[in-house]
Amino acid sequence: MDAVFRIESARIIAAVTRIVRDVGIAEELVQDALVSALEQWPSAGVPDNPGAWLTAAAKHRAIDLVRRREVYARKLAEVGRSLEDAAPPEEPDGPEDIGDDLLRLIFTACHPVLSAPARIALTLRLLGGLTTPEIARAFLVPEATVAQRIVRAKRTLAEAGVPFEVPYGQDRAQRLSSVLEVVYLVFNEGYSATAGDDLLRPQLCEDALRLARQLAALMPQEPEVHGLAALLEFQASRTGTRTGRDGRPVLLAEQNRFRWDGRLIRRGFDALQRAGTGPYSVQAAIAACHAKARRYEDTDWATIAALYERLLALTPSPVVALNRAVAVSMARGPEAALELVDELAAGPALRGYHLLPSVRGDLLLRLGRPAEARAEFERAAELTLNERERELLRERAEGL
Repeated sequence: MDAVFRIESARIIAAVTRIVRDVGIAEELVQDALVSALEQWPSAGVPDNPGAWLTAAAKHRAIDLVRRREVYARKLAEVGRSLEDAAPPEEPDGPEDIGDDLLRLIFTACHPVLSAPARIALTLRLLGGLTTPEIARAFLVPEATVAQRIVRAKRTLAEAGVPFEVPYGQDRAQRLSSVLEVVYLVFNEGYSATAGDDLLRPQLCEDALRLARQLAALMPQEPEVHGLAALLEFQASRTGTRTGRDGRPVLLAEQNRFRWDGRLIRRGFDALQRAGTGPYSVQAAIAACHAKARRYEDTDWATIAALYERLLALTPSPVVALNRAVAVSMARGPEAALELVDELAAGPALRGYHLLPSVRGDLLLRLGRPAEARAEFERAAELTLNERERELLRERAEGL
């Protein structure tokens, strides 16, 4: 039952939302169908197509609800209050609607009217099939906080009257960026956890990658969707080598590239062929440069530095500027990069960002200034909230 529900829940909720036009009500009806299955299947046996059974049960409940609304509306009309808009929308009539319904659900869950944390929680709940405790554990926040975010998100969508539809034109472009951002943030939190005892949270990476693949299948004409999918495929190919057996981080230069997942890398290159020139596509091109290099020494750092220049022009960000400085250090030497990093350090944007002193420590070490490098590694260790990163940074400081 757990496996079936994780696989089918997003499609079922999408189909029911199309009938009732309310994500919160749709999820409750699907939960009712799940309870009914738990009551009936042990004695009657699991049906040949469990997903279809759950979908039909949930849709029957949705249609009953809409009919009750109709009756109520007619009674109100009899006393002079017209509710013409209470008529039910047409019921989905075939499997060809499933893709459209999923797309509508994705755009609804990631609507910009919601805050980023609310979008992430609702997306993981409705489309990732995660429970509230699972989301809370993944992001190291109390269950009550996650539950509140989900409840408020549903209420906000209902109160704002957000339509259950795929937008078009300029509105679609704005909404799509919100959708892609949510998937990107979910993957990043799994790939490099901001806090806690573990560097990686693989389940979040898997959920984000599945969502990116779903989007690419549902929106084949959107280049940036393929750019994001390519980026996540490339990044996911390295997850098995980013930590040692003891869970400690393994730097890129020290990773065993023969253990990178070749299947995911091939999927990444396939998606990259359909990508465009936007920020996710450029990041995917950077990741492709790493994937091509059979050894760390073979990395095309000049191309990576040029790609970061392009990315910085597309999305001016101090974090992107810091990554560009790392690429410049490899392409043109640590001295040129240190100037760029010192400029960033002079501003307030990255003042509490632990990777700034970490990168600066690397550059100082390469320039033969170990005492200054040690101080930077110690500062970075104080700033990070991730225990595994803190251990690595302290070791590097002690080694000097």
